[in-house]
Amino acid sequence: MHSDHREIPGSRAARKDEHVDLALDQRGAAARNEFDELDFVHQALGGVDADRIDLGVTIPFGAGARHDAGEWHWRTPFYVNGMTGGTERTTRINRELAIAARETGMPMACGSVSVALDDPDAARGFAVIRAENPDGFVMANVGVGRPAADAPRAVELLGADALQVHVNAVQETVMPEGSRDFSSWLSSVEQLAAASPVPVIVKEVGFGLSRATLRRLSDIGVRLADVSGRGGTDFLRIENARREAGEYAMLTGFGQSALASLLDAPADAPTLLASGGVRTPYDVVKALAAGARAVGVAGAFLEAVGPDGTGGGAERLIALVEDWKARTRAVYALLGATTRDELLATDLILRGRLREFCADRGVDLRGLASRSEAPRA
Repeated sequence: MHSDHREIPGSRAARKDEHVDLALDQRGAAARNEFDELDFVHQALGGVDADRIDLGVTIPFGAGARHDAGEWHWRTPFYVNGMTGGTERTTRINRELAIAARETGMPMACGSVSVALDDPDAARGFAVIRAENPDGFVMANVGVGRPAADAPRAVELLGADALQVHVNAVQETVMPEGSRDFSSWLSSVEQLAAASPVPVIVKEVGFGLSRATLRRLSDIGVRLADVSGRGGTDFLRIENARREAGEYAMLTGFGQSALASLLDAPADAPTLLASGGVRTPYDVVKALAAGARAVGVAGAFLEAVGPDGTGGGAERLIALVEDWKARTRAVYALLGATTRDELLATDLILRGRLREFCADRGVDLRGLASRSEAPRA
């Protein structure tokens, strides 16, 4: 689904189809992850009327070299995160995802468009997103290390409102055809962001963004980041399955979860989005309460449309999204929050590996557990 290491376009396209199968193989019974290690303190008389709840979110972003500062307003607090594109099979998947995004008001990102930038025959697998959703919020996607000139090309291909730049050092390390030279990546991100005519969202692909990384991104002018943590589709496992000996299983569990990344983030971090291991609307609410402005979902939505876009297609995903909206609203009401911002006053209890990580990193656990008692601004 990700990685922009240069190779023969045909082999890269085959790899995209292989990634879909390997990602779906990881679905099935929802495995536990660190979303299960965050609890809310229940306030039995603190609930609100669900009819008062506004699920919309505001995503502020700073000025770039080629765009002014501003903010986006999304109707849903979750969105279709970047997955795939570039083959006949993944074109069908993207079409169904785009139709569902159009009908439900969700933003949508695509998978890496690099295959289309190198091979124009693959462009239809991405352009279909804008064709099916002409007025929706669409994010293009390129990988770090691409030439800066590819930023405007990727944006033009989809008529995109934003550009995801993905960083995937762990995946590249395990990928048989992957890169091993990451020394120029920070400079590459800076150049891609400067060249983009729309705001850039730097995102991991499932291993988290640390406090230091978020500060480095802020220092080079990046104003939006998706922490994309461990716990969902595991690209280490996917790439290791493509190796005959599976010798990189030794890295299993590497990286940080989305919640760990959010709670560890510095005050001067870019505006944060979150993804990685989001299985249910309850996980969405937990990520929002931990500091995300919106939450990306991939595996659950891919499973809904099916492995080639015909398993349930857009119709099934539309029904799922409407169900997610209803259940998200129900959890908001239970927690006494009418907006995403009010979730930041809920009391959070951390357990297990998540608590250990946050304690070691100096996160104020007592403060998180008593946020509702803090004076209101």
